Amino acid sequence: MQLSVVILNYNVQYFLLQCVDSVVRAVRGMDAEIIVVDNNSPDESCALLKTYFPGVNLIAHPENAGFPKGNNIGVAAAAGRLVLILNPDTVLSEDTLTKAIAHYEQLENPGILGVKLIDGRGNFLPESKRGVPTPFVAFTKVSGLYKIAPQLFGKYYANHLAENRSGEVDILVGAFMLMPRELYLKSGGFDENCFMYSDDIDLSYTVLKSGRKNYYFGQTSVIHYKGESTVKDRKYVQRFSEAMDFFYRKHFRRAPIFDFFMRVGAYFFSVAKSTTTSLPVNPKHFYLISDSTEVAARVRKSIAQEIRLLADINGLTISDQTEIIFDAHYFSYADIIRNMELLKDGRVTFKIAHPGMSFLIGSNSSNDRGTVIVLADHR
Repeated sequence: MQLSVVILNYNVQYFLLQCVDSVVRAVRGMDAEIIVVDNNSPDESCALLKTYFPGVNLIAHPENAGFPKGNNIGVAAAAGRLVLILNPDTVLSEDTLTKAIAHYEQLENPGILGVKLIDGRGNFLPESKRGVPTPFVAFTKVSGLYKIAPQLFGKYYANHLAENRSGEVDILVGAFMLMPRELYLKSGGFDENCFMYSDDIDLSYTVLKSGRKNYYFGQTSVIHYKGESTVKDRKYVQRFSEAMDFFYRKHFRRAPIFDFFMRVGAYFFSVAKSTTTSLPVNPKHFYLISDSTEVAARVRKSIAQEIRLLADINGLTISDQTEIIFDAHYFSYADIIRNMELLKDGRVTFKIAHPGMSFLIGSNSSNDRGTVIVLADHR
């Protein structure tokens, strides 16, 4: 078998359905399997997955074992020569996997391959590619210096490489990691002692130490909703500091200067947060890109707003606070993602409608985990 896609899920049933739908399209014609490990979700993730995607290998774990262990369970059950670690809050284009695998096979001594990630409003997510977070590099990240002078302090987000270019990087994000299953197992997989935010850094660095090279592939885009959802508060700084502390203790000598950098960085972070606010986005104008009046009626009833039905984006008029809803039955995911990047604008939000599974999903804010609306029936 060529590929095993491993998706670890916890309590995000609709994001999971959308993700699996995109993966099913992406593996069409490939010798591949999809494995979903569910960490004892209290929602209907397992039941819905069995209903809509009975061919998926579902491993219902009896407890929430965490990100590292859950993925390790999935890879242990995998049969593919390559494994893809994939978050459930991602959306692939139909050609993402064929492009990524073809590129991987041409690389020199490859370890892990990551791709370009965008958020729910079409914006590039800089964590798609990163450098090794030394104490000073981590400080430039948490303090925000990388935003002030990205050319000087841009190592955390590997600014030597533009978002649409492909090339060698040190660290990749756990939302999308493609690598040989044998290499994953030989590297020990995800360290089950890892703190949040350090598991993908740790695995990336472990692979680097083995003599392999990690690569970023900028020629395909994947939506990652959670990449924009982590609320950047004091707890975030604390978790980030703990993650870096774990990483240094495991791979380097403990650096006494680390605490100083983190304290100063946390101070600058707090000052920045107290002087900036995130304005909510409240759409006023709604467009549904579809060929179905029935879907339009269901969406209109569900969001309680007037919408315009368009067959393509040519009839769009972007004005203040416009929301564009793509019908996933009418559009390919590749076209949806391409249009999101093309139309991204501070005034525009996007959602994807899944009439067959009766929900639409998207994100209006950089401070939440996205919005799910259950579609009304057509009667």
